[in-house]
Amino acid sequence: MITLAQAQVTAFDERPVLATAALKAGYAREQLSRVGDPIWDLGPAVFRENARRCHVTVHFDVLEHADVQVAMRAYLYARLNVDLPGYRQKLAPASIRQAFNHARRFFAFARLALGRLDLGSIDQVLADAYARHLRADPTRRPVIVGHLLEVVSDLYHYRDHFPGGGLVFEPWAGQAPARVAGYRYIVENRTPRFPEDVIAALLAWSLRYVTIFASDILGARRELERLEARRDCLVAADSGFSDTDRRQRRCTRLKAFFDRRRREGRGVPIWGTAHNGKVRVDPNTGIVTPPINAHLLHLHAGIDAQAEPRAHLMLTSGASELIEAAAAELGVEAGGMDTPISINPDSGRPWRTRFDAKTLAYEERMLQAAAYIVCAYLTGMRDCEVQAMRRGCLSITRSEDGLIERHRIRSTIYKRRSAMGEAASWVTVEPVAYAVAVLERLSERPARTTGSDTLWPVLRPGALTKTHLSSEVVRQLNAFRDHLNATFGSPDAPVIPPGPDGKPWRITTRQFRRTIAWHIANRPFGTIAGMIQYKHASVAAFEGYAGTSASGFRAEVEAQRRLGQSDDLLDYFDRRQGGASLGGPAGPRIARMLDDAAVQLGPLPAMVADRARLRVMLASVARTFHVGPLADCFFDPATALCLKRVTTANPAQPLTTLCEPTRCPNACITARHRPAWERAAADAKTHLRERRISDLQRHALQRELDRLTAVIAGIDPPAP
Repeated sequence: MITLAQAQVTAFDERPVLATAALKAGYAREQLSRVGDPIWDLGPAVFRENARRCHVTVHFDVLEHADVQVAMRAYLYARLNVDLPGYRQKLAPASIRQAFNHARRFFAFARLALGRLDLGSIDQVLADAYARHLRADPTRRPVIVGHLLEVVSDLYHYRDHFPGGGLVFEPWAGQAPARVAGYRYIVENRTPRFPEDVIAALLAWSLRYVTIFASDILGARRELERLEARRDCLVAADSGFSDTDRRQRRCTRLKAFFDRRRREGRGVPIWGTAHNGKVRVDPNTGIVTPPINAHLLHLHAGIDAQAEPRAHLMLTSGASELIEAAAAELGVEAGGMDTPISINPDSGRPWRTRFDAKTLAYEERMLQAAAYIVCAYLTGMRDCEVQAMRRGCLSITRSEDGLIERHRIRSTIYKRRSAMGEAASWVTVEPVAYAVAVLERLSERPARTTGSDTLWPVLRPGALTKTHLSSEVVRQLNAFRDHLNATFGSPDAPVIPPGPDGKPWRITTRQFRRTIAWHIANRPFGTIAGMIQYKHASVAAFEGYAGTSASGFRAEVEAQRRLGQSDDLLDYFDRRQGGASLGGPAGPRIARMLDDAAVQLGPLPAMVADRARLRVMLASVARTFHVGPLADCFFDPATALCLKRVTTANPAQPLTTLCEPTRCPNACITARHRPAWERAAADAKTHLRERRISDLQRHALQRELDRLTAVIAGIDPPAP
């Protein structure tokens, strides 16, 4: 006889896991995972293109004990389908993996303490023991402890939604888990910024890939597809002949290929890199090289070696003797494909050897990584927003005379939106449009294969179960860094500089948004990749989605501005303690303020002083700090000359373009500004050498040169 409790459990197990979540088109709720299934697949309710499949799948068989499995099913079902106003909203299906791991940790602890997992037997003593256990690990930050303790509170608040009930007491008398963990909320983005030399080099090489190397990579793919189509036609034409005649026809085509190579002065193709441990020893020179590129020879000879392995040319029954004889006569050529290779503007030589099928596939992935860097960095988009870009997402607005006015990208916002996200558009700069155009062509072949319209398909040939790049992008970005260093640099001089610890800088997707926000806020006049000014990137970003309050990008920029103002003033302090002088009308005032701060710090050496205390001491001045190309501004609207020249000025911000750095009492000139002043002096000297200028012009130029020279003389000379 089945008891009422057993009937309730059976009915619960038959419920669809995604009972309330929105589903992608084409899925029926009754056909999806049930609570009692050994595996839950939540993918039909996950709309983010960058979500990993393993993060939206739950495998209950990894839980050793049946009682833990029962509790886990009840907990995750409640989190996914029950909304508790004032406490928790429903768990997003894309977050199921984290919820599973957090609950698994507590369930294991409770079962070990109790002998079996019975939620009704858990008491405050056990909850306190779990909190002490988590805090005992010195490497675990309080914020993480707080997140892990949330499971304990959840088991009380969701108690009415568990078939067997939950906790019978309110943990910690209702105190927030974060407070129990000792966590103090501090608004601080812990994502590291790219060092300036790292992001400058990374973006420069990415743009080089997108604007120069991409044409070679895409051209090589077209050549390979033509060769494969021709091979298929030849195989079909040969199918009506006997085995002997087919071998003869293939041999004739192979000889014709070698004859063409002889006329062109080119060698027999070998692979660009050795693989599978196989190499070849050149009979003439004894040099060890990669093996013969039989794949390319098969394409030209009309052989499908996968469908007909016995026809492989390198077998003794094939044409191995003919191939070796040709290699001895003609020599060898790495890669072997016909697509010409563009010149690297840095070296004046081709940027790589010719392609083969393997190096082409690898360079396609490197090109995809380069395009990601351009898109992510120059738009300020989050990773999920970048990876939501689809074919046809770029639109161009033109003026009446046909000139391009706006490049606009359509994608999807997910943060603080429903699971389905919200359509949005970004106004961006021209290099991003180049990258999107490259991605359109790069994704064309995978799109034909999978029917997907994403711009970010998996290009790795062996990735049969995964169609979207998602988290693979992190591995690919770091592989791109290593590829650049290995191909264009050397161990002693990598083209992508290492991080402060001397190790290769590890790239993550979050670093791009934070870094450009910091540079827009604090170095708006800086130039990256030799062609793009942060000011231009910020104007484009603020005109579109990134400038709206909903996107959070403007708030991100303002947060980075505050951090940057404080960091820059600390740099002022350190330089002043090192003996640096400060020029400009505001120089003496700021120098006195920094010297007073040093006196208040007491006998501590400047470089080991309490930085937190120093930040507090300089906070009021830091809020007035604004970076400028010719001088930094310690802004005081009452004395700012730039505000006196306009009637509609915002008294909260200086007008940097109207700055008079030698007259305004807010202007401070340091060694960082010296190059700009020296360039201006050099330009004045160049104009003075012109014989055609009038005496009046010559007199004005000389006065300007004298002014510039006086300013430069007051600036500390560059460090030796």
